[in-house]
Amino acid sequence: MSRICEITGKRLQRGNNVSHSHRKTKKAFMPNLHWKKFYLEEEDRWVTLKVSAAAIRSISKNGLKATLDKAVKNGNLIAY
Repeated sequence: MSRICEITGKRLQRGNNVSHSHRKTKKAFMPNLHWKKFYLEEEDRWVTLKVSAAAIRSISKNGLKATLDKAVKNGNLIAY
């Protein structure tokens, strides 16, 4: 299962866990992803997307159609 947001393109990032003594161990920073169903009014159907919390906020602000068009333009989403 890929951990990539279909709208924003956010993905797993790697970094260091730094202790008090400044020792570094590898750590994975996971995006906050959710499976979510959205209703696309223009096509009168439901669309299921794997989106991050930031993408859900952007869909609420800009609308689903505009956000999907922007994701297709950026190359994060192939088709919807």
